[in-house]
Amino acid sequence: MTVMFQESGLRILGLDPSLRACGWGMVRVRGSKLTHIAHGVIKPPVKAPLSDRLNALYNDIADVIAGYAPDAAAVEEAFMKDNAMSALKLGHARAICLLAPAQAGLAVGEYSARSIKKAVVGTGAADKAQVAAMMNILMPGCGVKAGDAADALAIAVCHSQSLSYRNSISERRAS
Repeated sequence: MTVMFQESGLRILGLDPSLRACGWGMVRVRGSKLTHIAHGVIKPPVKAPLSDRLNALYNDIADVIAGYAPDAAAVEEAFMKDNAMSALKLGHARAICLLAPAQAGLAVGEYSARSIKKAVVGTGAADKAQVAAMMNILMPGCGVKAGDAADALAIAVCHSQSLSYRNSISERRAS
């Protein structure tokens, strides 16, 4: 599915999956101008059964989508560290982060943590503080602190760059 930029801009929702603190960030892209719309963190009830936590995560993401009406969404890909159980739980959260926008009819992009950091900071080895600092430089006044919401904004910015690139290629092929 191709997402085209509109004159009023394209709204992109970035999601940083987690069952503890799922970051979300919304940006608008108009040409080469990037604007911060909103960001936050969704915290499902930690002690609730998994099914309730997943349901809460889905409902909160659906509320963000309904409230901010994005045109597209992007989600960080899963990565495996040492703990298989943590990776499995992250997979559940990631599935919800993919499902909620898909249910709303949005195209969803997926990006590795390394490619997101490279797109916004210039190096795939950037730390969370560097990502947050770059979000505050790219979108002055957004006031995001290092963590899940900053990562979600970076995911949205990465997706905007990917869409810009794909749209410029499509335009060149059409002419």
